[in-house]
Amino acid sequence: MTNIRSAKLILTLLMASVAGTASKGACAQDVTAGHAKAQVCAACHGADGNSHSGQFPSLAGQTARYLYLELKDFKEGRRNDPIMSPMASSLSQPDMLDLAAYFSSQTLQSSGFVPDPAKAKLGQAKAAETLCTMCHLGGFKGQNEIPRVAGQQHDYIVRQLLAFKARTRTNDAGNMTSVAQTLSPSDIENLAQYIAGLP
Repeated sequence: MTNIRSAKLILTLLMASVAGTASKGACAQDVTAGHAKAQVCAACHGADGNSHSGQFPSLAGQTARYLYLELKDFKEGRRNDPIMSPMASSLSQPDMLDLAAYFSSQTLQSSGFVPDPAKAKLGQAKAAETLCTMCHLGGFKGQNEIPRVAGQQHDYIVRQLLAFKARTRTNDAGNMTSVAQTLSPSDIENLAQYIAGLP
């Protein structure tokens, strides 16, 4: 009887190990594969994820989890954009994981944005008032599904805050949508000046 129990235990452990290995393989992220897949992204986001236009966000140094979830939201219609929605529609889960791994492994370069000191100071005060770093962390470096926004394109920051305020972007579990309701247009501009100027 003891031998049968031991055999069952060993079999259970082996099956769990195989399942765990298969699961890891199914969700593996491949930076090299992501680099190859990212070539089509370069026209808007830059070859290494550093955008040269306020119309498109920089992806370099972004959290991998955030990148993956945003691609998934574009693919599944929770977030809509005339360019990104069609681009994401044909991506598989491995594609999205690989792209997230690649862009998160890149180094964010300065966009060269020079903030207005007075507006940036007001933006810093508004960020403290609205407790932005509780989610985005100190330095606005981001964590998990919360994006890094430090050094992001100024115009992109403005556009996203306005979209949250207008509720035309709602794939945030309500957090940013709620915060944005408290922001005036000048608050949004000041926050963008401050955040875009961060290293």
